[in-house]
Amino acid sequence: MKKGKHSTFNIQHSTSKESETAAWEFNEGGGPDRKFDLEDRLLEFASAVIDLSENLPATRAGNHIAGQVLRSGTSPLPNHGEAEAAESRADFIHKLKICLKELRETRRWARLIKRKAWVKNETTLLFVLGECEELIRIFHASIQTAKRNAQAGARKLSVLTRYASDEAG
Repeated sequence: MKKGKHSTFNIQHSTSKESETAAWEFNEGGGPDRKFDLEDRLLEFASAVIDLSENLPATRAGNHIAGQVLRSGTSPLPNHGEAEAAESRADFIHKLKICLKELRETRRWARLIKRKAWVKNETTLLFVLGECEELIRIFHASIQTAKRNAQAGARKLSVLTRYASDEAG
């Protein structure tokens, strides 16, 4: 394997896009119309988090939580971009874990905002909570898949190394 190149995993390719202007549309049914471009979903999620943070009360606590949810809720978008440009499979997994960690933090802040009933129109808050749950599941599954692929690659390399040493000896 050449230095700087990855075997067959997809970290060197950005997520596919049907069109740059097409935004991910929330479709509860998950039918064939549903778009699965993760970058677009993360962009839409970050945008909703910004809207949510802007609607929190201008109090000491409201400002604190607005800052926290803003940081954690917008972080997965650029971190996903970092994962796409990962230098190794381990780096890819690490960056996906950062996305997952930030999403879990966002979920907790959003739950606190809901508990405090700080937003008048709950549509954005409910979207953030629902999408956060789905994104957590996606990132968790992606991490598990990447770990399995890394283990399979390590086993394959071990077998190839053993085979090569048997032929040399």
